[in-house]
Order: sequence, then C-alpha cells, then structure tokens
Amino acid sequence: MAKAKKLPSGSWRVQVFDHFEPIINPDGTPVIKNGKPAQKRIYQSFTDDDPSAQGRRRVELAAAQFKAEKQSDKKKKAARNTDMTLREATNKYIDLCKALKRSPATIEDYNCTVRNGFPDLWDKRLKDITEEILQEAVSKEANRPTNSKKGKTISAKRLLNEWGLVTAVLHKYTDIKTDGIQLPTPDKRMAELLDARTVMDMVKGTDIELPVLLAMWLSFSASEIRGLTKSKSINGEYITIKETVITVRGESIRKDPAKNNTRKRRHKIPKYIKQLIDQVPGDVLVPLTDNALHHRWTRLQMRNGIKDPMTFHDLRHLSASVMALLRIPDKYAQERGGWKTDAVMKNVYMQTFPEARQKVDATIDNFFEGIINGSEGGKNELQDLINRMKKEDPDGWYKAVFDAMQHAMQHE
Repeated sequence: MAKAKKLPSGSWRVQVFDHFEPIINPDGTPVIKNGKPAQKRIYQSFTDDDPSAQGRRRVELAAAQFKAEKQSDKKKKAARNTDMTLREATNKYIDLCKALKRSPATIEDYNCTVRNGFPDLWDKRLKDITEEILQEAVSKEANRPTNSKKGKTISAKRLLNEWGLVTAVLHKYTDIKTDGIQLPTPDKRMAELLDARTVMDMVKGTDIELPVLLAMWLSFSASEIRGLTKSKSINGEYITIKETVITVRGESIRKDPAKNNTRKRRHKIPKYIKQLIDQVPGDVLVPLTDNALHHRWTRLQMRNGIKDPMTFHDLRHLSASVMALLRIPDKYAQERGGWKTDAVMKNVYMQTFPEARQKVDATIDNFFEGIINGSEGGKNELQDLINRMKKEDPDGWYKAVFDAMQHAMQHE
C-alpha cells in the first residue's frame, strides 16, 4: 500500500502512478531520449485535510482502492481489445487525436506511418502481438528502403517517430510491455555552421534574403516565416508570430500556434529587415512553399562553393550559436528562439563554429600549457583571466577555470 505524506498545510497526500504519456515536440514528433521515445509518468493524487491518523488511513485506503480498480480495469481493457487488429486500434487512436485537435502535421505523420511503416504488423490482432514479434518488426523496418532516395534505408530518427505511434497505441489499448525492444540510435548531426557574415554576404540581394535573415537574425522557423503577413504580424516597429504555415501532403495549411505559447513571441524589427519587408509587394512576407524555400537555400550555397550545405533549419542553430558566443543570458536566448526549455536550446541548437572553436581551443590550450610548464607569464595571465571571469560571471567563474585546466591536462 502506498504511504501517505504529510503536507506543510497538515493535509495527507498519496500519489499513485496512473499511466504513461508520450512527450511530444512542437512539430508533433515524439521526444527521443536515450534512443527511445520519451514518456512522462502521470499520477493520480489523493488528499485528506484531516491531519490525524484517521485522515491518513482514509487517504491511503482511497489510493489503494484506486490502484485495485485500475488493475481490474486494465485486465478488462486488455480482454476487450484483443480481437482488434493493430490497424484498427491505431485508426481509433488517430480519430481520438483528431478529436483532441492535434496538429494536422501530427495526424498526417501518423497516417504516413500506417501507409508505409511496419507492413507486417498492422493486420495482426492485438492478442497475438508479442515482444518477439515487435522486435522482429522493428529490425525489419530499420532496413526498409525510403520512398525518395534510391539505395537508402529510412533514418533511425524516422523509425523512432514511427515506433512512438506504435507504442502509444499499444499502451492505450493493451498491457503489452515495450521497454525491452532494442531500437537504433540516431546519429547526432553536428552541422558545420557558416559564420553569420558569410551567410549575409551570400544572400544579399537574392530572392531569399528576407527569409534567411528572419531565421538567422530573429530565430524564426520556416513554418513561422511562411506564416508572417503584413496585416497580422507587423505592428509598428514590432513583428509577432501570429500564425504558422505547414505543409501536409503537398498542401499549405495556415494555423494558429496558440497551443504552443513559447512560439507566440514578438521582436523589434531591425532596420535592415524592415527595409526588406517594405519591398515585399503583397501581404504575405515570404510567399514560397516549404520545398522552394529549402531548395533555393541549398542551391545558393552550392553555387557559392559550399560542399556540405547547411539546411534551412540550421539557420536557427546558427542563431542560437551566435547568442551563445555573445554570451546572451539563457533566459533571453530561450525566449527569443521560442524554445520550451534551455535544455532543448543547448542540446539541440547550440553548436560551435569550427574555425572559431579551433581558435578558442588553441588559445586556452596554449595558455594552460604555459601554466603547466611553470612560466611566470602563464601565472600572471591566469590571475588576469580569473579576475576577468570573476567580473563577468561571479557565480560560475571557478567552474570555467577548472574545466579549462582539466582540458589542458588531458592533452598534456
């Protein structure tokens, strides 16, 4: 039996695990953690305001009854749904998501998974699905050829997105365990970002100068840029994300990003970007399809001798990295980019510029190598560096010094 804890108010509380829910990114894809779709635990909370032992017993009894009823319901649910095929259960789940107003992009991604992924799995009855069958299906899916690139198999990230739907359906309609399924780990893509000046020189005067600067300078995504209009997004000196435009099966759909409050942000318009906006003849600032925007950006780089072009989305990585180099406080960088947490911003978007990183590494290594070798200059420089760090970051200067010294000693 779960034990009650006494709250500061004097009340008793017991929390009982209820179920798992997948953690979803703003674009509708599942969050991946340690190579698997991430899930959050949902609890039911029971409280009793009576601070006596009697109140404690009541709340623990209520929690125990809930747990017993839940286990009974789970068995009934599993028995009731076993005659359904996975396809039927998935379609039922998708209908539920539609009723809950999930993003059209999310719904289309689910439908795409049913059309193309796990061909041997959908028509199996839920009662016949085992962990062994699931593992075999995952292994086969990992080697499925893509529809667009000859000779290529689907990416690990795509497989994880598909698996996220399958596990969500299985957890909702069955008691099948999926924790033991082995999944491929996506390669962490580390783009070599161009520097901001190179990008600005390259796009200057082209038909994609405005969208590229909106992405790199203001940290807008492609769907946010395509949703910008003079009538709704521009108000005096400010530009606000009011709508986004996404592509579903070749059709552009305009939608309100209200569900994701972090995306509804406002920036003061830089003068140079305001001049570009004023030159746009119609109401829509960037009247390009998603494919046209990405392809024009890629072709422009290739014409300028870039052998490994950045994606359009990499421009947001560049924006985050510029803010990191300028030492913009995380709070403001997170707000500016519309990221839900600073962890997302740091883990996904903050990447280093190869040339700048090499210079920084060389400078720090040479400095601390001088200290290790016992030069007086190094000692004086160390004190100067510590003084500067103390002034710039009173709370974190010592960690920065320790990390740098550790790095130097590892390379000694």
